[in-house]
Amino acid sequence: MAPVLEATGIVKRFPGLIALDQVSLSLTGGEVHALMGENGAGKSTLIKAVTGVTSPDAGEIRVEGKPFQPRAPHDAMARGIRTVHQELNLVPNLPVAENLALGRLPAGPFGIRWHEVRTRAEAALARIGVTIPVSRTVGALSIAEQQLVAIARAVDRWAGEPLRVLILDEPTSSLDRAEVVRLFDVVRRLRNEGVAILFVSHFLDQVYEISDRITVLRNGRLVATGTVAEIPHLELVQQMTGRSIDLESRSGARSRAILGESTTLLEATSLGKRRSVSDVTLTIRAGDVVGFAGLLGSGRTEAIRLLYGLDRADSGRLTGRGPGIRGSLRAGFGLCPEDRKRQGIFPQLSLRENILIALQAQRGWWRPLTKGKQRGLVDDAIARLRIAATDAEQAIGTLSGGNQQKAILARWLAAEPKLLLLDEPTRGIDIGSKADLMGEVERLRSSGMAFVFVSSEMPEVVAASTQVAVFRDRRMVSVFAGASVDEPTLLAAIAEGAPSP
Repeated sequence: MAPVLEATGIVKRFPGLIALDQVSLSLTGGEVHALMGENGAGKSTLIKAVTGVTSPDAGEIRVEGKPFQPRAPHDAMARGIRTVHQELNLVPNLPVAENLALGRLPAGPFGIRWHEVRTRAEAALARIGVTIPVSRTVGALSIAEQQLVAIARAVDRWAGEPLRVLILDEPTSSLDRAEVVRLFDVVRRLRNEGVAILFVSHFLDQVYEISDRITVLRNGRLVATGTVAEIPHLELVQQMTGRSIDLESRSGARSRAILGESTTLLEATSLGKRRSVSDVTLTIRAGDVVGFAGLLGSGRTEAIRLLYGLDRADSGRLTGRGPGIRGSLRAGFGLCPEDRKRQGIFPQLSLRENILIALQAQRGWWRPLTKGKQRGLVDDAIARLRIAATDAEQAIGTLSGGNQQKAILARWLAAEPKLLLLDEPTRGIDIGSKADLMGEVERLRSSGMAFVFVSSEMPEVVAASTQVAVFRDRRMVSVFAGASVDEPTLLAAIAEGAPSP
């Protein structure tokens, strides 16, 4: 079939960086095409080039065989090319119907035709097989439902020409398995209607489950294109990273022994907060990696907030730190939050400043780090975690989400905390970076640092943890350690609330 969208020889330069170097991409109607690559490989820049967010310096884009030079995102939308971003562009305090019609509200001589707004919204949701009350505010929906609303907005025929290309940028990064199944049902429905779907994800199993073809970028260059049968798992990883990574590596699982009579850093007994989470009982010692397992909304993040002091418990007991965030900082505890955009980075500050801010706060502003010390710490962090940036003075807000995540981790590693709480640290980062991060966690654990590790990916929890706390319905239901930390046991506990052995 002739391609619906074809980009050929795309080049995009930024000061000191060639983001895309002769990259080509071809999307055919009725297929799901995965775009793969590590953070900084050029995926986001390519998407921006074909959707009018940025203009390529060279190359050609065609839509259904005709030249296409989008100058702004609305040019792409008008030609039937629409994007659902990882960070959803929805207005949380408005109803679903108004979000779907935002920017294209039907108006008559007596004002907005609200009945038509609701009818159109219901039709857009029905087209993708979703039933959500259009009067509900978006902020009251789950993340998965918000994803579906964003897709419905993209397929709404009032948005311009009929949908030809749908770009899904990390759509499953915050979804549990049941929600992924629901989303993939919608994706298959649209594929069967002849829509070309570009699927960007770091979850390899999902890529092979839903995709027909794969294109791989590395360091701004095209390195491979083929069907899923032509590019097996291991070859895909090697193409993405340029190095061999053992997908079955379980170094953490092989070294679960607690480090002798380790110092107790934090101890919680029946800790809880009304309407948040309850029954959090665990002991964290030096050299522990305590995994938190459970479905989205099970109470994992709420428990992290209680342990660190972001929220105040109204029941139970916690020993090992003083009150609030200040007590955590004085005890040598750090936190990498789940929402890096709003809670993790200072977007206007440089990569250097973001990495060093926690260490400088520890030292006090009257003891500034020398320029040489700053340069050494930052250069080491960039190299160890493979942070893709033009230089250390680049504003962190301009980096990819995965590189922002790595910079937050680098911030705390520079501060050398005794306990580091990691809430979804691998969300949105590539497989090579995940391997680097988990290797760093194991190295630091063996030297006595402790971690609390929250992840929606069960194999990561199993691989990294010396013990695992299971959460269900906003309550901690069990703790497993040693040989009992395996996927079947943890999944059964999540599903049934099984007690600890």
